[in-house]
Amino acid sequence: MYIILGATGHVGSAVAKSLLQEGKEVIVVTRSTEKAAEWEKRGARVAVVDIHQKNAFRKVLQKGSRLFLLNPPAPPNSDTVQEEMASIAAIFQALEGSGIEKVVAESTYGAQPGIGIGDLGVLYDMEQGLHKLDIPVSIIRAGYYMSNWDSAYDSVVKEGKLYSFFPPDHRLGMVAPQDIGKVAARLLMAPTSDIGLHYVEGPQLYSPGDVAAAFGKALGKTIEVVPIPPDQWESAMQQAGFSPKAAASMAAMTRIVIGADFEVAKNPIRGVTTIEEYVREMIDQQQGQPA
Repeated sequence: MYIILGATGHVGSAVAKSLLQEGKEVIVVTRSTEKAAEWEKRGARVAVVDIHQKNAFRKVLQKGSRLFLLNPPAPPNSDTVQEEMASIAAIFQALEGSGIEKVVAESTYGAQPGIGIGDLGVLYDMEQGLHKLDIPVSIIRAGYYMSNWDSAYDSVVKEGKLYSFFPPDHRLGMVAPQDIGKVAARLLMAPTSDIGLHYVEGPQLYSPGDVAAAFGKALGKTIEVVPIPPDQWESAMQQAGFSPKAAASMAAMTRIVIGADFEVAKNPIRGVTTIEEYVREMIDQQQGQPA
């Protein structure tokens, strides 16, 4: 039995769908009863539980043998680092005595020690904590999620502008969530001896300019990339609903990503979904058309 955290999000749902397609038994963990029926129709079992209720969550873990660990993102209007570290601690406590025989965890490119650098620091601490557990672990360090551009849909459609914290020509190892999901499912099904660190990117590097071109091609119009100056990052994030602490952490993380101040894989696992394919499908979904 495979237990999936984060199945209501892009990556977690891709992992669960990939396993179900392979005929595997899946338990989806969610706090939302509204999501239960949808997953049950797909053939999954659903456990409605808060991961911070460690005893209840441990009972769910005891029903399975493999866990996909995606630390749930904290609300942006909170102290995201503090909230996400608390979630990791709760998951680790529930894993003790759970009988889980293998964990596949979702991390990120750029994970590194540090305070106030958003997910880069949080997920690095998660990686280190997992290595201390007596459980075989595979860690996926994924590139920049293509789904991060979903929020650009409104401004692209209404204004013809793609706002970006990155320079228009800054190339990133963007990757589609569905490709990460397939890699995670494969690692979950692999023997417990198949562990270690796995880097995942898309078929090639992409820039915000490439993203704008993909939107333009799909919509049949020219899209302008509008870079947001670094001195305006935090104010822009706060206007979007981020708390001051969350905005500061996100800005610090963005600076690290732009500076490429982290280890990059020479031969990453490459997904097959192009930015053009991802954007086209996302627009179809936004417009209520069949993907």
